[in-house]
Amino acid sequence: MAERNIKIAPSILSADFGQLGSQVKAVSDAGADYIHIDAMDGHFVPNLSLGPDLVAAIRPYSDKVFDVHLMLEKPDPFIPAFAKAGADIITVHAECNPHLHRTLTLIKDAGKKVGLAINPSTPIEVLTPIIDQLDLILVMTINPGFGGQKFIPTMLPKISAVRQMITETGRDIDLEIDGGVYPETTAPAAVKAGANVLVSGTGIFKAEEGYEHAIRALRAA
Repeated sequence: MAERNIKIAPSILSADFGQLGSQVKAVSDAGADYIHIDAMDGHFVPNLSLGPDLVAAIRPYSDKVFDVHLMLEKPDPFIPAFAKAGADIITVHAECNPHLHRTLTLIKDAGKKVGLAINPSTPIEVLTPIIDQLDLILVMTINPGFGGQKFIPTMLPKISAVRQMITETGRDIDLEIDGGVYPETTAPAAVKAGANVLVSGTGIFKAEEGYEHAIRALRAA
């Protein structure tokens, strides 16, 4: 895959929440393409984080794409609020409810790009009926809920299979991965498998060499 197609999405779940605005600005200035924002409800995943008000609060600090990942058991009521707060892409989980078509239509009707995430144990066949609605597919390479987990190696064949599905549509759909992404190890393998959007929290916000070096190293994958 051409290097120019690789997009880096720092996950602010690993940022210092006491300095969130300045850190969002710093990673934006350091070369991030997307700002990845995880919203969690304590039900779909065992953690709580980041509602629409926080998205609105940090929106003035960056003109980058706000890539909002809703790890919510019932996302539909919150989609308009996240859209209004400044999300550019809204991603929901395939596992969140049995009415995916309706949920994805809500995102589209809000004027936002449509993303769908699948957990490590979810088969890719769930994508088949709705892939034509999607602008982004997120393959979770960890079990969602917490940062700092290790990349699950068996997700590499899954990434390849999803990339093949995307190619067969003839559409320009981003293939994003999230979890355990580091420049020296997992990022090159994931890019080789077909990923073109790399979400990294700890790998960027905790990098000793600084944000710009970490983003540059990931892009070089």
